[in-house]
Amino acid sequence: MTMTLVAPTVADYEASADLAWLLVRTTQDEAISLPAETLRLSCKCAHCTRARFDGRFPKTFPGIAITEIGDLGYGLNISFSDGHNRGIYPKPYLLSLVGR
Repeated sequence: MTMTLVAPTVADYEASADLAWLLVRTTQDEAISLPAETLRLSCKCAHCTRARFDGRFPKTFPGIAITEIGDLGYGLNISFSDGHNRGIYPKPYLLSLVGR
């Protein structure tokens, strides 16, 4: 008998009512909450990567809110209240942000 292990992934998601958290439900029915600030600080888009390299990336994003979430299948495109909308967060990366 062969046993196949399946890693959990994102099954469902939504922004919290106050837009300060991404609420995620995994395929293993775990509930995970990710702060909007953590997501914004963890953006790996080219713009943010370059800003980090140049030493221009902020250390905090106080009061940042999630304004839109687009599902790309393999990941989520999350837009923020500071106007940033370039970040694509692959679903395994989202889970890694909380140690899953």
